[in-house]
Amino acid sequence: MATLTYAYADQTAVVGPLAEEENPHSWDLCATHRDRISAPVGWELVRVDRIELDEEDDLMALAEAVKEDGRVTTGLVDDRSAGSGADPIDYSATFDGADPANSNHPVFRTRRVAYAKKARRAHLSVVPDETAPAEPEQD
Repeated sequence: MATLTYAYADQTAVVGPLAEEENPHSWDLCATHRDRISAPVGWELVRVDRIELDEEDDLMALAEAVKEDGRVTTGLVDDRSAGSGADPIDYSATFDGADPANSNHPVFRTRRVAYAKKARRAHLSVVPDETAPAEPEQD
């Protein structure tokens, strides 16, 4: 047996040891499905055989990762308390599956997140150095 966990924001599917706690992003798999599962097109599939936590730092890193993963709603449940709308990941959806701008479906949300990440990177621009000497014009 194994647990399949989707990290929608990272477009990653993780197949690992059977989870002891419930997670809305996870599904338990039998051995046959564990061995045959594949990730959606464009996603990465990560297989983890065992998880060993020897140090407190490892445990804290895992706790932070789970905390961050749990911040994002999957769209698979009707969570009407989700977000204020300011964050493209954690937003208050209208639950209209046909409208990509408001749908809580993971496919549409993944596109909104990718667009938001691209927009955040695009806020920087190159500006000329006004203290540098001007280049001579070429004829």
